[in-house]
Amino acid sequence: MSKKHNRSFLSLTMAVAMLVSIFSSVASADSKPVAASKENAAINIQAYVEDMQPGWNLGNTLDATGDDETSWGNPRVTKELIQEIAGQGYKSIRIPVTWGQHMGEVPDYKIDPAYLNRVEEVVNWALEADLYVMINMHHDSWQWISHMEKNHDEVLAKYKSAWTQIADRFKNHSNKLMFEAINEPRFTDGGTTDHAKQYEMLEELITSFHVIVRNSGGLNAERPLVIPTRETSPQQEDLTVLYNTINKLNDKNLIATVHFYGFWPFSVNIAGYYKLEKDTLNDLTTTFDNVYNTLVAKGIPVILGEYGLLGFDKNTGVIEQGEKLKFFEILTNYLKEKKITHMLWDNGQHFGRTTFKWSDEQLFNIMKAGWTGRSSTAENDLIYLKQGAEIQDAKILLNLNGNQLTGLFAGSEKLVQGEDYELNGEELILKASRLTKLTAAGHLGQNAIVNARFSYGPEWNFKIVVNKTPELFNASGSTEEFAIPTVFNGNQLATMEAVYPGGGNAGPQDWTSFKEFGYTFAPSFATDQIKLLPEFFKEVKDGEVILKFHFWSGEIVNYKLTKKGTVVTGQVLTE
Repeated sequence: MSKKHNRSFLSLTMAVAMLVSIFSSVASADSKPVAASKENAAINIQAYVEDMQPGWNLGNTLDATGDDETSWGNPRVTKELIQEIAGQGYKSIRIPVTWGQHMGEVPDYKIDPAYLNRVEEVVNWALEADLYVMINMHHDSWQWISHMEKNHDEVLAKYKSAWTQIADRFKNHSNKLMFEAINEPRFTDGGTTDHAKQYEMLEELITSFHVIVRNSGGLNAERPLVIPTRETSPQQEDLTVLYNTINKLNDKNLIATVHFYGFWPFSVNIAGYYKLEKDTLNDLTTTFDNVYNTLVAKGIPVILGEYGLLGFDKNTGVIEQGEKLKFFEILTNYLKEKKITHMLWDNGQHFGRTTFKWSDEQLFNIMKAGWTGRSSTAENDLIYLKQGAEIQDAKILLNLNGNQLTGLFAGSEKLVQGEDYELNGEELILKASRLTKLTAAGHLGQNAIVNARFSYGPEWNFKIVVNKTPELFNASGSTEEFAIPTVFNGNQLATMEAVYPGGGNAGPQDWTSFKEFGYTFAPSFATDQIKLLPEFFKEVKDGEVILKFHFWSGEIVNYKLTKKGTVVTGQVLTE
């Protein structure tokens, strides 16, 4: 999916769930299909899926809904990019494709030959790179398939025509190419909230897809087909219906698929869930226990077709670095335990499409280590020392995950156990004497990094930060542009609360006082500001609002807003 267009829908559905629980022929005419070898005729489908591990999504590209693949800001795909992805260790690639804007009118709904050629070109590059490849029908799901209740015959005819053409074009390609029936299928534009009706429409689509592909000739008689749940949701009801649908189809080469973006409050940093805690972990384990028990344990392999955190749609800093790393370490390990192949959603925010560099090397390293083992982490990666206060020993709980701590390093210097630090079981104690030396410069902000190294996996970085209470200043602006001048004094913003003085929560999602990071507010360290975004003010009543800013050091700073129409003023509150 692209969170660019599906974010509000997911936010609504996930919020409701949370409240219930806790309240070609190619562009060049010479191109040939990458042919299949004879051994493709017999497929062990579970082994096939396991051999796909791990996978990567070419997101916001061929699935873009504009005129071409660059319309959402990513460059044209190159053969070099595909080769680089294979070189990173990925075994499979999901190529989301949106077809609707490249299809003609009734009755043929002909796909533009140039576009079909382009899709085939990229598919061929991926097969030549020895990747397993998945193509699908992507944003068509909300663009026109979601109208199926009102326009049943038209939608079904268009869907069938699309898959008839796609199946014919790729019927002689290697069986390392698979077809996914539809991405995140939803049927919300007909007005029905009746799940039974939605399941009925989804089964009709999947059954027609299955018949078309299996009867289209070539290698399509045996080609692995990927079948989603409603909305590609991992909820138990949807899993059960998918299991029943796959059983009805009685086809040994079917694969189930779901998506996962974590426990919604943690995934976007809302409702005070800025730390990885028990609700987020329980959601993760319960979800994949259900997926395993309903499907994998009963002989139906599963691909996690997309995973990540929804906050990444804004930027990957919405979730604090250490909390983010712990989440991905636990997730990749649990998926490995449950024999579920995963495919990272990347719409360009992770792997540079032209630089071929990871935007967050630490994140990639911890995910990569999770493909074969477990990394060690810690309860935090931030060690705050109050400026001017006596420095005390810092005690941090490690999550060794079966590994051994092999050393601590400050730059190239190896710290001395017993002198600079102690390790009692999984409790690491950084001695006050060493912390004093590391912060001798005494300037506000990060003074040093201590690297913990382990017998397996990447190192864990402890940032040693000197801080004092942040300073906020009076401000004026509008509901479209308002920023609070801020001297962060070494601090990092964790979350923000907004309430009315007379009672009640202010701003969007008023079931919680804690607002969504990156959507309603965002720190700007480059300009020394905390920005309150237009989305916040859209649901704020005229009058006063009390803001409470929580920082990772534990500091809390209060601030008062006054809104009158589109005019906003801000005032520092003193204790």
